[in-house]
Amino acid sequence: MPDVPPGPPAPADSPAGPPTPPVPLTGLLALEELGLRRIAGPADAELLWVHTSEMADPYPYLLGGELLLSAGVLLTDPDTYVARLVEAGAAALGFGVRPVHDTVPPELVAACDRHALPLVEVPPGTPFTAIARAVWGLMAEARHRELRRVTRAQQALATAAARPDPIPAVLHQLAVRLSGRAALLSADGEELHAAGRQPAPEVRAALARLSRVVAPAVHPAPAPTSATDTLGPAHLSAYALGGGQGLALTLATDHREPGDHTIAGVAVVLLSLLTAPHQGADAADRSAALVRLLLGADPAGVAPLLGGDGRWTVVHARRSGGEAVDPLTAGALGAALGSALVDAGRGGEAVRVLVPGGDRITPQPGWTLGASAPAPADALDTADTQAARALGRAEATRTPLAVDEPVSGLAALLPPGPAAARARTLLAPLTAPLAETLRCWLSLNGSWDRTAVALSVHRNTVRQRIARCAVLLGVDLDDMDVRTELWLALRQR
Repeated sequence: MPDVPPGPPAPADSPAGPPTPPVPLTGLLALEELGLRRIAGPADAELLWVHTSEMADPYPYLLGGELLLSAGVLLTDPDTYVARLVEAGAAALGFGVRPVHDTVPPELVAACDRHALPLVEVPPGTPFTAIARAVWGLMAEARHRELRRVTRAQQALATAAARPDPIPAVLHQLAVRLSGRAALLSADGEELHAAGRQPAPEVRAALARLSRVVAPAVHPAPAPTSATDTLGPAHLSAYALGGGQGLALTLATDHREPGDHTIAGVAVVLLSLLTAPHQGADAADRSAALVRLLLGADPAGVAPLLGGDGRWTVVHARRSGGEAVDPLTAGALGAALGSALVDAGRGGEAVRVLVPGGDRITPQPGWTLGASAPAPADALDTADTQAARALGRAEATRTPLAVDEPVSGLAALLPPGPAAARARTLLAPLTAPLAETLRCWLSLNGSWDRTAVALSVHRNTVRQRIARCAVLLGVDLDDMDVRTELWLALRQR
């Protein structure tokens, strides 16, 4: 009849829970109340189980990773006995002194040294059950520590995903929690975002190869969702992200811990959501709208395919810190504003988002926004100009959001036909750049510096343009009545 181990926790492949963290042998030896002493073999063993057996060959009943406890009742050939334990994958041997043996047999000590199996002397006053209970207690403590670590990592990753730069923030937290390098790779192996210390070139190359295992460019067969490898001391991992874009999360760490895979899995879910195309409007309808526009359809007739109430708000945006924006980060902004229609901009251009409906735009952490007034589809060119103008004002006044409101107040009381005709006559001498400079300068109460920031020009350029406007219009721009008339004309224009 096989020996039965005294109540171990669920094995690593059990559906009852995640793998139990192993207990280092040194941790067990540190418990002074047990009086254990290592007398042979290495000290760096890790224990997964405790098993007691007095069989001459317990090999058939070992799973690997055990601390095997024995009093040596049937010990006749120590070398063969130890060799079989090592072959079975036992982690260490605990030998009980008395009543069978007064001391640990020297032949057994020599065999454990020869086969590099840790040998622990168990004093007469220490029951084997006490050792088993101590190991399970250490395992429970390790499990609780690991669960706390995973829980804290999950909370940190979720918080990072809510930041204005969610993808870099999630990668940063992942790199911190796993003490390594975390990178998001495109389908062709290019690093889109990365956090943590820079790995050696050969490690980066190995990570790129590993990413192609989980997210291959060509799919001749179903690919695994994750893969691991080692390169010297580096432990490498790659995880495929959902969304069908061929993206992969890669990790390089100096060691692996039982909770690492769970933490990485949380990051994979978050990154998959953050990088997936926004599905607020049906993709087929968006494609149909684009095709119809390219074939010459009227924008007003195409707009219903994109949802909303027939009105659109154009938003221009830049990162508050002035850093460059990649398509993934721009897409995250669009998702936050409720739109999949995003132009990420190139070469320092502002991100542009086309938001359906007339709902008010709200500030977004980490961004400076300029929004137009809601406009019909056939007036989006004007709305685009309004949004650019509003973004300039937001940057000049250092506010997170500026909205180019429609004509209101006293200006709205003027008859639109005569007022517009008067505005065109009054402003006729001005070129478009001069008129825009004058409008911006007036809107910012004549501030040279703020106008320069809003228009992205030097303050001396602003002074020269305003002076030119005064000459062409033949007016004194220090006169409040003149400023008021020009402001009303520019609002009607």
